[in-house]
Amino acid sequence: MDTSTDRPRAVLFDVDGTLVDTTYVHTIAWWQALREHGHLVPMAPIHRAIGLGSDKILDHLLGDHDNGQDDAITASHATLVAAWYQRFTPLPGARDLLKRCHDEGLTVVLSTSADQRDHDALRDALDAEAWIDEATTSEDADQSKPAPDILTAALQRIGVRAQEAVFVGDAVWDVQAATRIGMPCIGLECGGTSAAELRDAGAVAVWSDPADLLAHWSQSPLHDRTPA
Repeated sequence: MDTSTDRPRAVLFDVDGTLVDTTYVHTIAWWQALREHGHLVPMAPIHRAIGLGSDKILDHLLGDHDNGQDDAITASHATLVAAWYQRFTPLPGARDLLKRCHDEGLTVVLSTSADQRDHDALRDALDAEAWIDEATTSEDADQSKPAPDILTAALQRIGVRAQEAVFVGDAVWDVQAATRIGMPCIGLECGGTSAAELRDAGAVAVWSDPADLLAHWSQSPLHDRTPA
């Protein structure tokens, strides 16, 4: 970690399950899409896989399978999620956290595995354009998390090294992606992953949701990158 300053220059945010309350929307949508195509997969493993992109989640859930249906399953998932767009809701404190990061002089980036259409709906739900400097989506990466491609693309756009930034995410896949490039990751439990799991994956600090992180700003790596 760069020790030239205790303060990060930028903060990258996952969005689904981190800033917007959509983890279980995706869980149900994948469950239904799989079911429509003859795959009965329990919701628990689906939930634990949320955060993987569509390029990886079906292999993760179905293992060695005939991937001839993958595009159709993915399209079904996208249609089911789109039906929820108008009900997407920011998680507690999400907008206030983005504003605080902006006001503190951090470059604020949304770095999500969502496709462009989902990304646009998530940003509409956040209603925080004044505090967002940049964004990357699945279209900016060859591979989704836990590969770090999306994060690397974001860092390249803003001209910041991984060691000068902090990532905030809700899934073990987020933590693993950040860790692979040496970027500290704050874990949030609001996507349904426990603090213990996030810490075991390598999170340097964990809070319950954006509001809890904001309430502990001065103890967080957003204020000081020394692990909490």
